[in-house]
Amino acid sequence: MNDTAHEPEVSALLAPAPADSGALERLHRRLEAAAERDGLLDVAYTTVDTPVGCLLLASTPRGLVRVAFDREDHDKVLETLAGRLSPRLLRAPKRLDQAAREIDQYFAGTRTAFDLALDLSLSSGFRQLVQRHLPEIGYGRTQSYAQVARLVGNPKAVRAVGTACATNPLPVVVPCHRVVRTDGTLGGYVGGPDAKSALLTLEAAA
Repeated sequence: MNDTAHEPEVSALLAPAPADSGALERLHRRLEAAAERDGLLDVAYTTVDTPVGCLLLASTPRGLVRVAFDREDHDKVLETLAGRLSPRLLRAPKRLDQAAREIDQYFAGTRTAFDLALDLSLSSGFRQLVQRHLPEIGYGRTQSYAQVARLVGNPKAVRAVGTACATNPLPVVVPCHRVVRTDGTLGGYVGGPDAKSALLTLEAAA
């Protein structure tokens, strides 16, 4: 393969940034396309505005790997992804078009389940086991931490279920917001109590 095949693109990317935002966006799209074409894009990300704030979406070739709320600090989330998954990380909205569309539909009340490939590699062991079972809690329904512990076959692991929900890397899509305390109170949530309440209210209204 000729090593100079993509030299004009590289030169353009190293040139001084254009002054207008349109040119910058076109340049970024070229970088995104070149990274995808050459297999250099391990983690793609974008952001979407929702009723519970701006969400960061990130994916690997295996599927959606991270959904993060504003309060988690998107810059820190990206830094963690670069360290744990790959430094070849780039804002590439095109790869996340389906995820962004399904999240929009969910918040519009027209989608009750997500049909996305998921990459659960940020979790392991019991935490991943719990997260795999969370979508079994139906839209508009809730279960207690104790009920989820029984669902995964370990009735005594109530606290561990709480930890699995708190560390869920894919909130909203993997519905840890549907897990509440036995007395019906909300319990913790990575997006904060207001976000958890908003998601449950949205689903109850459907």
